[in-house]
Amino acid sequence: MIEATPSVRVAVSTAVPTELLQRVRAEFLEMPGMRLTRAQARRLWAVDEASCDAILAALIDARFLVYSGNVAYMRAE
Repeated sequence: MIEATPSVRVAVSTAVPTELLQRVRAEFLEMPGMRLTRAQARRLWAVDEASCDAILAALIDARFLVYSGNVAYMRAE
């Protein structure tokens, strides 16, 4: 297990399809001020909890997203 955020743990074996990562990146680029909680992200992308956690972790690792102290994910600046 790797720790992605203070409250999100993601299994290393969870793979995220490239197309899905590109779609999520595009959504954040189209709406620069967008902030999402984990639950909002899961509903928006229509994915299960493990997939959502893997997407968020991958985008944080890539320094594309940051996790704010108020439980929201947003684009890194």
